[in-house]
Amino acid sequence: MSLDTRTPPVEARPERVTPREARRRLEHERASRLAQLQAIGDAGREAQAVEEADEAQVMAAQRDTIERVLREVEAALVRVQDGSYGTCPGCSKSIPVERLEILPYTQFCVPCQRKTG
Repeated sequence: MSLDTRTPPVEARPERVTPREARRRLEHERASRLAQLQAIGDAGREAQAVEEADEAQVMAAQRDTIERVLREVEAALVRVQDGSYGTCPGCSKSIPVERLEILPYTQFCVPCQRKTG
């Protein structure tokens, strides 16, 4: 039994996301959101049939949020196409890869996002 407690070396992350990887992540994000939208639509019709007004309002708010994210995903795909993906328009610096892994459709780095509210 080995008592070696060293951790294996961590692979260095690239400084930028490749356009291919960005498109792959964005397409996955779009597919996920479209599936959520479909599920909310099905549940929303059921809620309206039962006349559950509160549940229908919640689902409408969720639908609006998902539709907003879908618009952001589409805008990010345009940025991939034109080469501006991963560059913050607020400060012109590269958006950290870790942020793009979490929010592949984000337009701003964290400091600029805080400024825009």
